Amino acid sequence: MDFLVATKVGGFLGPFAQILGLIMEAIFRFTSMFGVMNIGICIILFTLIVKVVMFPLTVKQQKFSKMNAVMQPELQAIQKKYKGKSDQESMMKMNVETKAVYEKYGVSMTGGCLQLVIQLPILLALYQVIYHIPAYVSSVGNVFYSITDSLLGTVGGNLQTLVEQLSEFATAHSVSMSMISNFTTEPTTSKVVDFLYKLNTNQWGLLQDQYHVIDETAIELIERMNSFLGINLATTPWQGFTPNPGWLLPILAGLSQWYSTRLMSSNQNLDDENNPSASMMKQMNIMMPLMSVFFCFTLPSGIGIYWIAQSVFTILQQWIINRHLSSIDIDEMVKKNVEKANAKRAKKGLPPQKISNNATVSLKQIQAEEERKEKELEAKKARTAEQVKESTEYYNKDPKPGSLAAKAAMVKKYNEKHNK
Repeated sequence: MDFLVATKVGGFLGPFAQILGLIMEAIFRFTSMFGVMNIGICIILFTLIVKVVMFPLTVKQQKFSKMNAVMQPELQAIQKKYKGKSDQESMMKMNVETKAVYEKYGVSMTGGCLQLVIQLPILLALYQVIYHIPAYVSSVGNVFYSITDSLLGTVGGNLQTLVEQLSEFATAHSVSMSMISNFTTEPTTSKVVDFLYKLNTNQWGLLQDQYHVIDETAIELIERMNSFLGINLATTPWQGFTPNPGWLLPILAGLSQWYSTRLMSSNQNLDDENNPSASMMKQMNIMMPLMSVFFCFTLPSGIGIYWIAQSVFTILQQWIINRHLSSIDIDEMVKKNVEKANAKRAKKGLPPQKISNNATVSLKQIQAEEERKEKELEAKKARTAEQVKESTEYYNKDPKPGSLAAKAAMVKKYNEKHNK
C-alpha cells in the first residue's frame, strides 16, 4: 500500500496535509457510522471545524481592521509628512512615528497578518489532500487499492505493463493526466490509484468492460463516496463549452465569495481615496470572486465544494462578528488593548506604561526637534542673505558700477577691509 505514502505532499506542507488527512479520515469514519460515506459531506464538515477553531483569530483580525480604520487619519498624516523623503533619517523618524500611533492604540503592527499566516498553509495543504483523497483518507484508499490489486492480477503483477495499458486507456477516453507526473516512465501503485480516482462514472464502466475483474460493489461504493449532488468531486467542472452540473460550483463560489468579502469590508472605510489599503481592498473585492470562479472551473470539484462551504460559513460568521463589533466602544477597545500590552510587558519583567501618553510624548518630541531644525535652517539662510547684502552694498559705493574707477575702488576697499 505504498500509495498511502507516495502520493502525500512533502516539504513544508507535509505535516499540515497529514494532520488534515487524519481529521478527514476521522470525519469519514464518523459519518460512516450513520451510513453516510461521502467525501463532499466530509469536506463541508471539515470546513466547519476549521472555521470554528479559527473563530477567535478571525474576531481578533476583524477588531484589528476596525481599529486600523480609526488609526488611518493619523497614519496618513505621517505618510504625507514624509512623502518624497527617502533618506535614512526621514525613514527612521517615519517608522518611529508610525510605531507610536500603533502603541497609542495598543495594537501590533503585524496584528492583521497572523490569521493569514495560519490559514495559508492550511488552504494549500487542503488542496493537496483533496487532490489525493485516497492517500490521506485510508478508508477511501483501501477501496482503490483493492481495485489496483485486481488490475495487477490481469497482467501477472507487472506494474509497467498495467501502467502502459492505463495510459492508452486515458488517451482513448479523455482521462486528464495533468496531476500524475511521469506516469509511464516512473510507475508506482500510488500513481495507479491517482489515475483511478480521476475516473468518472462512464470511464469506470469502460474500464470494467476492458478488464472484467473490477468488483461491481467497489465501483458503486466509489460512486457513492465521490459523487456530490450528481457531481464527481475528482473531476474538473470545465469539460469544454458544453454546460454540465459541475458549472454550478464555480458560479456559486464566485457569488458567495463576493458577498463574504463585501461583509468583511463593511467595518472599513473604503471611500477614502487617500487610503492605500482601502484601494487595495476594493480591488480584492473584485478580484477574489473572479479568482474563485476561475479556480473552481479548472480544479477538481472537491475544491469548489470547499470554496463554497468556506464562503458560506464566512458569511454566517461575519454576521455574528459585525453585530458584535457594532456594539463595541472604540475607547473601551483601546483601553483593553493597552491593558493587554502592559500584561505582556509585565511577563517580560518590564514596568507598565501608559502607552497612549508615551505615544503622545514621542510625537511631541519628534515634532519639536523637527521645528527646531527648521528654525535653525531659516536663521542660517537669513544670516547668509544679510552677509551677501552687506558685501554688495560695501563694494558698490560711489563709482559707476562696471567702470575702471569702480573696480579700482573695489580693490582698494578690499585691501583696506582685509588689512585691518
